[in-house]
Amino acid sequence: MMCRYAMTGPYKDIYACFNCRKSFKQVSRYDLRPEVVEQLEYKCPQCAASMVSMGQDFQAPKQNDSKQWTKVMILYRHGYTFHNCGCGAGYRPSDLRELPDFLDQQEAGKGSEGKRLLQRLTS
Repeated sequence: MMCRYAMTGPYKDIYACFNCRKSFKQVSRYDLRPEVVEQLEYKCPQCAASMVSMGQDFQAPKQNDSKQWTKVMILYRHGYTFHNCGCGAGYRPSDLRELPDFLDQQEAGKGSEGKRLLQRLTS
């Protein structure tokens, strides 16, 4: 199976404004010249705040769903977005109440993987 974004395009990236709880498709930075990218900052058309890149597979919650927007914002602040090659960004919790367990598992997995690598390198 080929990656969805590898063979066709250009695809637009999806940016989110957490203030307005909206998402907007924007030209991908990969489709622009490097000198343009350095100066590029996508601003929300409604409130003019800087928007964040959530990836091509991001599906924004409904604007009035504050719990889902809170979940998305927390995921973003912990480094989890929806950037990928079209093969799926991996598991993301569907509800805000699942988020603490997800983050705990991710953090525990990072530590144990690093410890295993360190043990292999020092053995």
